[in-house]
Amino acid sequence: MDSEKRFELVKSIGEEIITEEELKTLLETNDKPIAYDGFEPSGLAHLPFGVYRALTLKKLLEANVHFKLYLADYFAFVNNKLEGDLNLINTCGDYFIEVWKAAGIPIKKVEIIKASELMDSLKYWNRVLTVAKNMTLNRTKRAMSIAGRKETDELHTAQLFYPAMQVADIFEMDVDICQLGLDQRRANILAREVAEKMHWKKPVALHHHMLLGLQGLDKSGDVIDSKMSKSKPETCIFVHDSFEEIKKKINTAYCLPKDIVNNPLLDYSKHIIFQEFKEMKIERPEKFGGNLAFNSYAELETAFASGNLHPLDLKNGVSFYLNELIKPIRGHFEKDAKAKKLYEAVRDAKKTR
Repeated sequence: MDSEKRFELVKSIGEEIITEEELKTLLETNDKPIAYDGFEPSGLAHLPFGVYRALTLKKLLEANVHFKLYLADYFAFVNNKLEGDLNLINTCGDYFIEVWKAAGIPIKKVEIIKASELMDSLKYWNRVLTVAKNMTLNRTKRAMSIAGRKETDELHTAQLFYPAMQVADIFEMDVDICQLGLDQRRANILAREVAEKMHWKKPVALHHHMLLGLQGLDKSGDVIDSKMSKSKPETCIFVHDSFEEIKKKINTAYCLPKDIVNNPLLDYSKHIIFQEFKEMKIERPEKFGGNLAFNSYAELETAFASGNLHPLDLKNGVSFYLNELIKPIRGHFEKDAKAKKLYEAVRDAKKTR
């Protein structure tokens, strides 16, 4: 695959790229650049993690990107996830690996790194302190959004290390592309600023889309605040949900007729269903016009905007296709004894934010 095709493939993942020109140059001059994404092991896998992330990662592997999946165990500890129980956090990390395997990510083609392994050196902590010296306390507090916290929250001191640690990780892993969600933007911008000051390699920031929660956009209209979050189960579809549970949740989703702006079901159709399927069929009774088939997301959106596709019919179609994608993941945890045991341990753990 030539560099132009690689660029178009990688670009298709990004809702925001800082910068496109840097990304193009990188792919022209580096046959196998390094990208990463990091995850706090903190609970059960949901649609963005278990399905959407797998789809974007496969594209990067196809473009010959070396991807590092970062299990941020000590970040979860600092952030008091799973009550700060490191044993349970590590169990959740092993569970995450099983989710990735079940989602079809070729584990042998990615590099899995634990934060506890990366942090185990004086060199790493020297890097953290160097980053921290380039940050004000106010900037640190504003960056706490990357940890799901607000600068007005009452934070314990350890949490204030979080942004500097995340930025240090980028350089310790020798990352060329920070391929995380838009909610991690502040850390990646900070990394680019620190790189310029310290004359370190400046990473490209390739931010992927944040899937809406089932409730749609909140009053602020902010997509990040309205994202599907496993810490807010009422907004979520999990990879262990049965078809009946998926249908029940989708049927309660926010979906007003003809509304194509604030519509989580169109969001899932665009960013998940049409990324994996060439056609989306929707079954409906003959008295309501009979079955429909859409060959692109644009066709689906046009039909919904015009009123030719009813919200209930869209819900039925989305439920079917999401279940098709979730089914193999759910099945893995039902059939594989090791995976099932990990799932049960994480499922039964007390969740903390």
